[in-house]
Amino acid sequence: MKSVLISLALLTLHTAAAVKPNFVWIIADDMSPDIGAYGLKEVSTPNLDKLAAEGRRYARAYASAPVCSASRSAFILGCYQTTTGLHPHDTENPQPLPPPYKHLPDTLREAGWFVTNAPAPGTVRNGRPVTKAKTHYNFAHDPAKMYEGQDWRKRTPGQPFFAQFQITEPHRPFPIPEQYDEAKLKAIQIPPNYPDHPLVRRDWYAYERSVEMVDRRVGDILDQLKKEGVLDETIVMFFADHGRPMPWGKQWLDVEGLQVPLIMRGPGVTAGGVEKRLVSLIDLAPSMLQLVGLPIPPWMEGKAILGKEFPERDRLFAARDRCGDAMDRIRAVIEPDALFVRNFQPSRSHLNWSGYKEYSYPGMPLLRVLNKQGRLNELQASWLAPRREALEYYDLKADPQSLHNIAKDPKVADHLAAMRSAMDAWINTSPDHGAQGDPPTEPPLDQIQKDKRLEYERVWKTRLKKPEPTDAERVAWWEKSYGLSLDQRIP
Repeated sequence: MKSVLISLALLTLHTAAAVKPNFVWIIADDMSPDIGAYGLKEVSTPNLDKLAAEGRRYARAYASAPVCSASRSAFILGCYQTTTGLHPHDTENPQPLPPPYKHLPDTLREAGWFVTNAPAPGTVRNGRPVTKAKTHYNFAHDPAKMYEGQDWRKRTPGQPFFAQFQITEPHRPFPIPEQYDEAKLKAIQIPPNYPDHPLVRRDWYAYERSVEMVDRRVGDILDQLKKEGVLDETIVMFFADHGRPMPWGKQWLDVEGLQVPLIMRGPGVTAGGVEKRLVSLIDLAPSMLQLVGLPIPPWMEGKAILGKEFPERDRLFAARDRCGDAMDRIRAVIEPDALFVRNFQPSRSHLNWSGYKEYSYPGMPLLRVLNKQGRLNELQASWLAPRREALEYYDLKADPQSLHNIAKDPKVADHLAAMRSAMDAWINTSPDHGAQGDPPTEPPLDQIQKDKRLEYERVWKTRLKKPEPTDAERVAWWEKSYGLSLDQRIP
């Protein structure tokens, strides 16, 4: 009966005094919609599939950035990271949030919610239990003050809570399987922009097994809520901070880098529903505020998506700026049937040096080795070109994975011009702080790049006793690590 009353209250959007539901965010690291509920058959995700069946699945949800800290800084505030100046990934010298910005945990805590942040139950990293929950915001914050601990069950009896659970998977490094299920290995659908090489297939296999670990952790969290008797009066939101950690995915403004799973379950959420309209992760914060009758600050750029009226809109925006040691500036407009991307620095290759990706992704050196051997097709090799096109346009109806740039096709010229105009308006009015590069409080780029290069050299010196191994040597190390037999390795 209690959950029915809460459902009615949510649907009619009563004031905060009338209803104070619990909220749970379950956040996966670096994951595209690669689960059964989204149609991927070769992974086993029963808990997430059940969550979708009992709630609503968002088929067109996107991050505002294709990398952790920029995306997280955006959705915890409910506005684009470029507007707040929190756009560089891995800010070296984070500053306090300037007025009027205020993060969601503060707002809900002041309104009476018990606010926590915890690693998912049972999380282990490098053989050790994870005791510190991820935040990774680009603004200065003290987790001990931002959150009231890790255990929502320590609240005052009856007090509503907002609990975040951080799932480290499927962030790299993937646990390398000790053995492979040959049927699952064979069933993997390698996207056409990747070479179907044994190393790629095994790397993808490890990613999909990490996705299955995400599912198990989601099951543990839901069991905890059910055991405490609060599941049916709690709005659970499962999502990822951005897309999968593959060469064409994370850090790039394409479907693979931006589209994320988003599933909600709880009072007022129709079971088995599928929402196909555009949604951004910056919509979550204003949605929660509206549900409980708290005012949505005028600076929030997200839209409330859980009220009576779903916000009809033509487009979303996304941005990528410096990622660690890889300086860049890219902006995107996402519409229901099209994706427009502008590369402000087209002289940079897609293989713009990223120390982190060069020691974490076997696909980075593999692509170069295969390209030298003439074993990549035109689409696969295009990513290695020394320059990028300044403008990209993808027809998402014909090309849902945004693989084929048709920006030079005269048939799309008018629509491309309209999307570019919308981008320019957004940049000028938001305003886009990325136009000036890094904030002035950041160290010089050359110092950041020097430090990241040393980190890269330390990793490879540990692995191969060489700080600067060749691409072929790095590929050989990855092949051995993934247990490839000699006849499967690159000669």
